[in-house]
Amino acid sequence: MTAALPVMDVETVRAFVLIAELGSFTRAADVLDTTQAAISLKLKRLEERIGCRLLERTPRHVRLSLHGETFLGPARELLAAHERAVASIAAEPPRRLLLGISDHVAGPELPELIAKLAKHDPRLLIEVRIAASRELVASFDRGEIEAVVVRREDNRKDGQKLFVDRFAWFASPAFRYQEGETLRLATLAAPCGVRAIAARALDEAKIAWTEVFVGGGVLAVGAAVSAGLGVAALARRVAPAGAVDVGAAFGLPALPSSEVRLHSRLRDPRAREALRIVMSTFR
Repeated sequence: MTAALPVMDVETVRAFVLIAELGSFTRAADVLDTTQAAISLKLKRLEERIGCRLLERTPRHVRLSLHGETFLGPARELLAAHERAVASIAAEPPRRLLLGISDHVAGPELPELIAKLAKHDPRLLIEVRIAASRELVASFDRGEIEAVVVRREDNRKDGQKLFVDRFAWFASPAFRYQEGETLRLATLAAPCGVRAIAARALDEAKIAWTEVFVGGGVLAVGAAVSAGLGVAALARRVAPAGAVDVGAAFGLPALPSSEVRLHSRLRDPRAREALRIVMSTFR
């Protein structure tokens, strides 16, 4: 007689996949808008039904067991099949997430974020716009973008705090500057909040400066820094590889930290679930 196959709840499998992808029970609970205890219980029941441990847990880390690595692929296939089955009878239009991310925020997490969103919801159309924080906030206020991750540049109190970004002066290791010289800067085009902060800090410190490169994005500014054209005020997360913090060596003023916030008006439950993945990635 053939043994009965274990019955698996789709939402329980979804919880396992999220824990595996995010590497955290807490982050998975945030995405599913539930508690860590509830997520732990779901996983425990899933492991009991399957008859093996799927995750190895320590106080600091969560990683897949050998059984978990084997199960992850089929689990994703199960969720995708469920989505296709529901879509075939519900005539649900493709979901779309239009997300704006500040140029000074979109750093090394961006590829990871897009991959997580695509894995989480294969039917989700992801549209990401990279621009200055002020431009994105204005678009959000006009109703053109549903969610934005931006630097806080004024006294606006709405939105949700994600993290605090640290800024510094970066240059190529080969760049040379002597105190008393005019400091050569690579900046974003005005109006740019970071450019304004950097210029004000230098003016208050009575350090002469001149722009030698104006880029249309942080990537272009980083390229100018790597090429040795000048110094740039950048968040540590987005500084180009190989660039060094020259603030102390050059006697430059300290730059203030910057709060990064999420503004959203999303109402669709699945879109909000995707947005919580955005939040967990940046935190």
